[in-house]
Amino acid sequence: MPITLYHLEASPPSRTALLSAKLVGVDVNVKIVDLFTGKHLEPEFLKMNPLHTVPVLDDDGFIVSDSQAIACYLTNKYSKDDKLYPKDPKKRAVVDQRLYFAATVLFPRLRNITYPVFFEGATSVSEDKKAQVLEALKILDGYLAPTGWVAGDNLTIADIACLTNVSTYPGMGFDLAPYKNVSAWLDRCRKQVPSYQEVNQVGVDILRKGFESCLHRGEKGDPKK
Repeated sequence: MPITLYHLEASPPSRTALLSAKLVGVDVNVKIVDLFTGKHLEPEFLKMNPLHTVPVLDDDGFIVSDSQAIACYLTNKYSKDDKLYPKDPKKRAVVDQRLYFAATVLFPRLRNITYPVFFEGATSVSEDKKAQVLEALKILDGYLAPTGWVAGDNLTIADIACLTNVSTYPGMGFDLAPYKNVSAWLDRCRKQVPSYQEVNQVGVDILRKGFESCLHRGEKGDPKK
């Protein structure tokens, strides 16, 4: 049976899961779950994932949620070698740490900016939340300094998890230019990550346009006023 990925294009974690599938060469049947219309709260979806979040993977009845878990699962099961997720305990530990960094630092700090704008009517971003993102970028810049990759000497699933978040930051008003290692790495990923444009950039653009529209809600001439 085909693998099904429950997906939202604008979601960085969801993009992580789909890019990981592309990276290991697995075909997935993508089903869009529109959070804005409550599809993630329907009983059928809640049965798969009580946390009502995307992404969710259904591999012939085996359900996995959380983008990092999905990336690890797909790579462990379907990758032809261990370059994307090393078996060596020390190398894997570095990849795992960077995956957790994406999950507990990069994405939450992005969500802290977008959620109030999309769902709470905010029309600006507080300076402290901006500072938290800049701190995360500085840390990532240091991680990238030794080799130009997030974890180790080559592209891994840790790069994918960080990439989907960091590539979204400019659309939220952040300038990556001061972070030379981050900027160079992002350019490298654009060229080397399979399906970057159709999976990641499309989602980045959707989120950016929605964010900008919400920021300007209520302005003169805005139909959302």
